[in-house]
Amino acid sequence: MIFNPFERMMASRYLRARKSEGFVSVIAGFSFMGIMLGVATLIIVMSVMNGFRQELVTRILGLNGHLNVYATSGPLSDYLSLSDTLEKIDGVEAVRPVVEGQALLTHQGSATGAVVRGLGREDFATKPILSDSIIAGSITDFKDGSLAMGKSMAERLKLNIGDTVTLVAPKGKATPFGTMPRSRAFVIGLIFDVGMYEYNNGFVFMPLSSAQNFYQMGDAVNSLEVMAKSADIADQVKPEVDMKTAGIAGVYDWRDANKSFINALNVERNVMFLILTLIIIVAAFNIISSMIMLVKDKGRDIAILRTMGATQGNMLRIFILAGASIGIAGTAVGALIGVSFAYNIESIRQFLEKLTDTELFADEIYFLSQLPAVVDWSEVILVIGMALFLSIAATLYPAWRASRLDPVEALRYA
Repeated sequence: MIFNPFERMMASRYLRARKSEGFVSVIAGFSFMGIMLGVATLIIVMSVMNGFRQELVTRILGLNGHLNVYATSGPLSDYLSLSDTLEKIDGVEAVRPVVEGQALLTHQGSATGAVVRGLGREDFATKPILSDSIIAGSITDFKDGSLAMGKSMAERLKLNIGDTVTLVAPKGKATPFGTMPRSRAFVIGLIFDVGMYEYNNGFVFMPLSSAQNFYQMGDAVNSLEVMAKSADIADQVKPEVDMKTAGIAGVYDWRDANKSFINALNVERNVMFLILTLIIIVAAFNIISSMIMLVKDKGRDIAILRTMGATQGNMLRIFILAGASIGIAGTAVGALIGVSFAYNIESIRQFLEKLTDTELFADEIYFLSQLPAVVDWSEVILVIGMALFLSIAATLYPAWRASRLDPVEALRYA
């Protein structure tokens, strides 16, 4: 829609109401604030939801692999030949043998349950999420008799590099005096922080040979981690992995293992989008209210303009431009605030925590140690487009009423 200079001038003057028409300007101001806050809030919340999903999925995949081949009956004793077979599948990047089990970890009277995962030293070093997250110790300290422990667990048990802990296996040792618990002492070799509370607080890693001895598995493992070239092609690789392991082991992918979690994130994201869209819709209704009141207050002016030669189309475009200007300005400012806030949300969180002396983002509740945000520009464009559409649509009825106003009747009752 093209607006001529006369229409732009009149729309601008109508938005700058006189003192006697100040109430119309107040409603228009609230409409602007509503659109601005709605757009900004929607962009911020969607960016945080995207950040949560990306960070959690990245860490889950980095620690667990795209596919998991697990033993269905007894351990996988011939895992080396099976690994070679799986590595030849097109799309498979790496296969890592894993021993995983639960244990009771004790230190100076304190005890906690832990998930113990045995990995080869090279496999530990080639997992960037682990090797790049070492905050104490070094990869050379990941050797037999040592453990890699998460930051949260180490802080909770007051452990440092070089301290000794005792692991108690769930399966005891049969003796003439009954079943006795099997335990072994380990030295804390390194401490990691993967940025995910669940792993920092509940997982310990040890060399594969140590895990095999601790769980009395001999030269066997209980699962194989299969890393595809990307998470997107895991579904394409899975059927062939299923075929190669038929009758030997079962297979599940990362979506199967975290299905309910991923579904919950998607549902929460969609619901938040719908709820926050209501803010923009309410602001659009405010635009309708302010435009109807403006048309009513400007009835005499409309009649005079019509008698001076202004057409119905001129009046329609004047009031569409007046109302749409509120929505366009609110959308532009809201988008700018929302994107700026999303890109700096972690710094803002830290500032607010210092200012209020409260913990706004507890990592033990939200699983992550930092508040993530990922701006998806396609979503930003969608939000902006939706806000502009609602803003313009809200002006159509008041503008149509203004264009249909009878000049004679308006002047008679003015």
